[in-house]
Amino acid sequence: MTADDQRWLDADELEAWIPLIPVLLLLPGALDAQLQRDSGLTFYEYVVLSSLTQVDADGFRMSELAAVTSGALNRLSQVVTRMEQRGWVARHPDPDDKRATRVVLLPEGRRVVGSAAPGHLDAVRRAVFDGLSPSQVRQLRRIALAIAANLTGPDALQTVRQRVRKPSDPPPG
Repeated sequence: MTADDQRWLDADELEAWIPLIPVLLLLPGALDAQLQRDSGLTFYEYVVLSSLTQVDADGFRMSELAAVTSGALNRLSQVVTRMEQRGWVARHPDPDDKRATRVVLLPEGRRVVGSAAPGHLDAVRRAVFDGLSPSQVRQLRRIALAIAANLTGPDALQTVRQRVRKPSDPPPG
């Protein structure tokens, strides 16, 4: 690609991109720091545990959990191993496909994520939602879904949406 072929950002795109940069760079660190300080969890560990609270007692296949948490399988495997050692999760063969492994949340893991949730949600609310109107929250959802689909593919998001219960659904068994 030559410089003449390059698709440069137009003025509107540049004006949207510049303020997005600190969000991309600072938000993960701020959320990770709050969780580490208050709960001893990394942000990714919290995402894994909280994702497991959103499904029934059968948990997720490792590949599904990787998609839900936007993590690579090797990173997820390392995190799940540490969580198993702490008694937070368990792995077992998938009864439908013995080649696959399922991850389930154990009572201690549910306690840990439940204890971390209030502080984390407060940090998310302060950092992201408190400065937005309800209309902006809906816009943010649409924008985030579109960007996530560009990064993961629309099929991955559809799979995640089908497996994860909605806030209005009863808690899993």
